[in-house]
Amino acid sequence: MGVHGVGLGATERAKSSAPPKLPSFFVIGPPRTGTSWLHEVLREHTNLPTPAKETRFFDTHFERGISWYHAHYRNLNGDRPMGEIAPTYFASAVARKRIAELVPGARIVCIFRNPVERILSLYRLKRAYGMIRWNLEEAIVRDPELTQSSKYATNLREWQRDLGAEQILPTFYDDLREDPQSYIDSVADFIQVPRFRLSRRDIRHVHASKTMTHPRNYYWTRSATTIADWFKAWRLHTIVVQVKNSPLVGLFLGGGREFSDLSRDLSRRIYELCQQEVEDLEALLNRDLSAWKGYESVNFSEIEGPGLLRSR
Repeated sequence: MGVHGVGLGATERAKSSAPPKLPSFFVIGPPRTGTSWLHEVLREHTNLPTPAKETRFFDTHFERGISWYHAHYRNLNGDRPMGEIAPTYFASAVARKRIAELVPGARIVCIFRNPVERILSLYRLKRAYGMIRWNLEEAIVRDPELTQSSKYATNLREWQRDLGAEQILPTFYDDLREDPQSYIDSVADFIQVPRFRLSRRDIRHVHASKTMTHPRNYYWTRSATTIADWFKAWRLHTIVVQVKNSPLVGLFLGGGREFSDLSRDLSRRIYELCQQEVEDLEALLNRDLSAWKGYESVNFSEIEGPGLLRSR
């Protein structure tokens, strides 16, 4: 029997005497830290879910069972490690516990980013996709993901406790942007993938920025996002991808007013919410994070992050 009463199941166990193949590594974010870029550059060197980047198995769809999860991994290449890019797992205690029980040897990659920039970027994503309708000040109070996923030191300690500090690789978004090749080398070494050279396209996309806007119509966008999530839950990701790559996407995404810049006062208040976590992370990792300290450090030109796909 697995975590919270969800086991592999007698039928599934009977299919094979071998234990089910599960990922050897997870990139757990948190959201808006370059995980879509990592998915793009790692997918030719590892076995990742397809066609969707995120399965949400360990935090949202666990009751659907291992067979449902395995269906996201098509044509596994036995020479490559199996992994998942899963930014929602970072702040999920239930995902952490399930991974610790089912995949106790998994290697975990975290990516930490200036929390003010990251919160603003995550807010804009959720607003653009109709996940929330509040302004930023209201969202910080009413949407726990914005602040819970910014508890960097608290969540990192929990992952280290449950899986072992030697299995956790803390990394920084600043390093990814400063030297993408060195960054990906360190990740490849940790997840036990042979090093590879980034293409010019890969490096160029690190410094690209995809601009988002408020939705043209909140209710249309909200409905489209809800329907897309339903399709994903039933492993109908191909339909979602086809719509996103068609002119139809313009009916639901974008078209609204541009997001305004963050005021200095609100930036200061957001930083104060995260200040203790930043200081604790600085001490925990022995890393100077003075560049994050204070609202003057926010780089508005890079809020959206690497401009590849919808990135969590």
